[in-house]
This record gives sequence, structure tokens and C-alpha cells, in this order.
Amino acid sequence: MSTDSIAPVTPLQAVLAKARIENRAALIGYLPAGFPTVDGAIAAMRAMIEGGVDAVEVGLPYSDPVMDGPVIQAAADQALAAGTTTPDVFRTVREIAPLAPVVVMTYWNPVERYGVERFAAELAAAGGSGLITPDLTPDEAAPWLAASDQEGLDRIFLVAPSSTRIRLRYTAEHCRGFIYAASTMGVTGAREQVSSRAAELVARLREVTDKPVCVGLGVSTGAQAAEVAAYADGVIVGSAFVRRLLDAGAGTDPHGLEAGCAAIRDLARELAEGVRKGTH
Repeated sequence: MSTDSIAPVTPLQAVLAKARIENRAALIGYLPAGFPTVDGAIAAMRAMIEGGVDAVEVGLPYSDPVMDGPVIQAAADQALAAGTTTPDVFRTVREIAPLAPVVVMTYWNPVERYGVERFAAELAAAGGSGLITPDLTPDEAAPWLAASDQEGLDRIFLVAPSSTRIRLRYTAEHCRGFIYAASTMGVTGAREQVSSRAAELVARLREVTDKPVCVGLGVSTGAQAAEVAAYADGVIVGSAFVRRLLDAGAGTDPHGLEAGCAAIRDLARELAEGVRKGTH
């Protein structure tokens, strides 16, 4: 019997299934914990949910973010400078989980340092659905596979346009929740247009799995969200939300957080409308 067949349905799995029934993609919004403050990040995530995101991806700030572009790096650097810790991330999850499904995005080193079993247990206790691990591959993930099974957590690995068919199948077999299809080979960041390779990558995944596939890296407008929603099960938006907080002066201007939250709410509404237009 596979672990998928005995694992409980997570809130993330439930919201993806609901979106599929509604013949649309789910909208997943990313923000790092601790930026501009722990409470400020929680307020911004609430604004995303009010605007219409279906699930929230909480970033664990890290000092060596190999995949993150300059926008997310700038926010993560401020969060780290303010002393944001892993327990702060769990507190953020605890506050947001009653409002929408939450997954944590983190590089593997902080999890290993914290203790894999301890991290999984505390994430589950906070109400988190699972973990996105951009720099961890399933063949190197034995401790996390065991801990996520123990706690009933989703585990989300990345695939890229360069992934072979064998690698796609292997990664998909070990994912739970969804498979994260990186639409480009570069770092994160909003782009003028989403790579055409994203649709091709999703099509290749469809040949080897029926698990949900969500696309990230590059989406920043409602039109782009509609484009991706036409072929993917989920649309992940990060840098565009973080940019709204940075541009509003959150963390430096006394009124910046309020303005940033308003801008985030508006962007979420635009993106939510987009995923509903891009029915599939």
C-alpha cells in the first residue's frame, strides 16, 4: 500500500480538489515570514486571503537563497536582520492556517539544523499542510519522506523544463499535495511573460502522473494567471506580492504596511479573477 493511500487528506489537497471540481486552477500566494515584521507578514497574508488566494505559501527566510530573485531576497534579508526565527514561521502558520491552507517553502539546511522530525511535528501542530523544498530531491530525502509520512504532511518537490521523463515520474511518485513545475530555469521573479516551456513541462507531467501540477516562477498579472490556469492545476505567485510590500515602504514607512496590504489585496483579486477566466 502506498503512503498516499493511507495519508489523511490535508487542507491543501482539499482546496486543490475543490478547484478541480470548479474547473479552475487554484491560486497560491507566497510571502516570506517576518517581513516587514512577523505581525506585518501575517497581516499581509490575511490580505492575500481576503483578495482571493486559495492557499498561502509561507517562506522561511534563509541566508543563501539560491533560487530566489532580488525581490524575495530583499524581503528575506530584512526578515533575517529583524531576527525572524523558525518558531516565528510556525507562529505565522498557526495564525494563517484557520483561514486558508498553508505550506512552508524552505531550503533544506534550516530543516536539518532544526531537526527533521521536530520540524515536521511542529509544522503539523501549527496546522501546516506540508513543505515545499526547492533544493531537496526525493532521492536525498529519506528522513523527510519518513517524517512527512509520520505527521501526514504534504511534500512538494520541484521539476524543471530540463527534467527527464524518468526524473519527472520519480519526482511525481514522491510528491504529495502537488508537483511544483518551475516554468523557467532561472531564479524567481515577475516577468513580462511566462515561459512557453511551462505548458510543455505540465504536458510532460500529465503523461506520467495524475497528481495536481502547480506552476510557479514568473506570474505577476491576471492575464498571466489566466494563461497558466488554462493548463495547470495551480498558479503560484510570489515576487509580485512581495514587490507590493516593498514598493509601499513596508518596514520603513509608518503607513507602508497598510498601503502594502491594500495593494496585495488588490493584486490577489486580479489574480483570482484571472485563474477563473483560465478554466481548463
